[in-house]
Amino acid sequence: MINGLLFSQSKYPADTLLLSKTTPFINKIGILPISLWQRLSYNTNIFNCQFYPSCSNYGADAIGDKGIIKGSIMASERITRCNPFAYNYHVELNSPFNEKDSRLIDPVKLKNLPLSNRSPLVAGILSAIIPGAGRAYSGRTMDGLMGFWTFYLTGSSAYFSIKEKRTIAGPFFLTVSAIVYIGEIYGAWRSAKYYQNVIK
Repeated sequence: MINGLLFSQSKYPADTLLLSKTTPFINKIGILPISLWQRLSYNTNIFNCQFYPSCSNYGADAIGDKGIIKGSIMASERITRCNPFAYNYHVELNSPFNEKDSRLIDPVKLKNLPLSNRSPLVAGILSAIIPGAGRAYSGRTMDGLMGFWTFYLTGSSAYFSIKEKRTIAGPFFLTVSAIVYIGEIYGAWRSAKYYQNVIK
């Protein structure tokens, strides 16, 4: 069954990277859960993503392009931004929409973005001190709250799993919370650098 899921003709975009001979094995480890997630999310409207590419495709592309560590951090940052407030932030910046389905265009590789009026360094430092604070400093308060909440959930899960000496859950949640934490620093830097109105 697993062989059939992984190696049959697929309608799931992450499978292209998963099955590619040019994708390093270590990156495939990070892409596999995304591929499995797409088998669920692509078969129901409940998990429709408001972004183009979708968060799962963004994550797979980021891991495929940047490697499992940096790609996972980028994917975590994107998932934090995929919240009910994303549309308003997108409209404020006059960012483009996908012509086919009107989703918010947000590629892995950003091009031709306006100069920022916020310091990416200050934003990153603020989020290193308090996750989400750098996004708030960058004018994305709701993204900052979502980032803080995401870090709190993963961090507290790690703390209690380690405290209860859970040998699998402890390291797993510690790894996830570390990725989310670094993703928050990266997200604050990215928000200050790229997601600002043009300096006048």
